[in-house]
Amino acid sequence: MRIFLIHIYLFVFVFQSYAQISDFQQISFEKADEIVLKYKDETLHNLPDLVYKLTSELDTDAERFRAIFKWVCSSIANDYKLYNRNKRKRLRYKNDSVRLNEWNTKFQKIVFRKLLKDRTTICTGYAYLVKELANLADIECEMVHGYARTSTMNIETLDTPNHSWNAVKLNGKWYLCDPTWASGIPNPETYRFQFDFNSGFFLSDPKIFAVNHHPLDKKWFLLEGATPSFQAFLDAPIIYGKAYTYFSDHSYPQKLNNEVQKNKSFNFKLQLQKEIEKEDVNLVIESSFRERKIYPDQISIQDQSLSIDYKFEFSGYYDVHLYIKDDLISTYTIEVTR
Repeated sequence: MRIFLIHIYLFVFVFQSYAQISDFQQISFEKADEIVLKYKDETLHNLPDLVYKLTSELDTDAERFRAIFKWVCSSIANDYKLYNRNKRKRLRYKNDSVRLNEWNTKFQKIVFRKLLKDRTTICTGYAYLVKELANLADIECEMVHGYARTSTMNIETLDTPNHSWNAVKLNGKWYLCDPTWASGIPNPETYRFQFDFNSGFFLSDPKIFAVNHHPLDKKWFLLEGATPSFQAFLDAPIIYGKAYTYFSDHSYPQKLNNEVQKNKSFNFKLQLQKEIEKEDVNLVIESSFRERKIYPDQISIQDQSLSIDYKFEFSGYYDVHLYIKDDLISTYTIEVTR
């Protein structure tokens, strides 16, 4: 009996570990998205009423959570000035625990005041609001705190938690979401926030989520077996938001900085979550002298796995960017030796 229970436990654990958006392929979120658009300008002054408007016409918890998640991502703007202010204060008080605690307490009030008044916030406000709205809809949802990496981040200064996201329980399984990164991006010209919903951060595959999210509580990796070390997280390649819409995992290389001998094949391998065409795959290779767009000859797509082999003809240092069409997926640095 004990062995049987162990097998059941392992089955449930593994089954939960790979909970992702593909579990809901049979559900169309079109109606939920239409409701979000209808109530886009609702205020936050009556959260139960907002939840009722967003969820009462929907049949499943997955649809109801989709409406809540997308409403937050489509209605609440990311406040970069507030984020930078908090970053500067936390850095200033890094070695003064008393002042740091005082600032954290004060900052929480600032975050929620701006959220209510201006409908702007940072990651903590996004994750808090998603949790509160989901709980009001009788959907179990938690805030997850930890570390996150972006392309502009200096990992040498990443010594304190800097991000928050959500875990939500649907049909008995936990799923991961990042409402902050799903909501939008800085305008490349003005650096102001612009809404640009990225569905890849809704019920993401835990394997790709772990490349640039590292929770303080390891249970929120939702991964089978050993979880990534913090050093592996720091060493990982840079992946971008569009990676989440195409891929469920980034298998190789596992580090940002790599080395290969010239004329030796270097392999890139990622697990697909939707079909792509080989001719859409391209590499942009930068050196000190020039930038080239390459359409590699050695591309394989088998069993939902994309594999690219490329040989560097000349020694040197290169920044290599992987694209699908015009969508930037990931970045690596490669030293090519003789």
